Amino acid sequence: MTLKLYDYLESGNGYKIRLLLHQLGVEYERIELDITKGETRTPEFLALNRNGRIPLLVLEDGTPLPESDAILFYLAEGTPLLPADRLGRAQVLRWMFFEQYSHEPYIAVVRFWVHTGVASQRPEEVKTRRQRGYEALGVMEDHLRGREFFVAETYTIADIALYAYTHVAHEGGFELEEYPAVRAWLERVRSQPRHIPITEA
Repeated sequence: MTLKLYDYLESGNGYKIRLLLHQLGVEYERIELDITKGETRTPEFLALNRNGRIPLLVLEDGTPLPESDAILFYLAEGTPLLPADRLGRAQVLRWMFFEQYSHEPYIAVVRFWVHTGVASQRPEEVKTRRQRGYEALGVMEDHLRGREFFVAETYTIADIALYAYTHVAHEGGFELEEYPAVRAWLERVRSQPRHIPITEA
């Protein structure tokens, strides 16, 4: 049985997995679910992931594995994209937790609202979330000054996790002109072997 990825093409969380799978050269079957049409809320999908969210990776033995960063960690095990040393792995997790708690809820959510037309109905909340998004970008900028990548000066899944929504932040109205270290890092990630754009399935 091959890997199955339940995905939504515009999702940065889904893109993380597609990018890593492509860079690792791992074959998989991709199943598109339109989250705007409630396709992750069907009984069939909820039986696989009670949380009703994509991405979801179904492993070769049929085990469903949800949560994008958990999937990244699983797939990167034993590869150069996940450090072998204890501290290095903890540092990768540090930035992946940062992405989920301090970055994605603001940058990704505003982008989604802009895409779906909800942003115009929530101007004050958009303003607040944009500010928090800029705060996250400031943390990234400070860390990346003088560094090539987020952990151990090498490309890891921490970079993939943060790249997914940062490189499309402009779609949510975020301007990156004041974050030169972040912009340079985006270019380094984009130049990695077997990189694919978010729009490529």
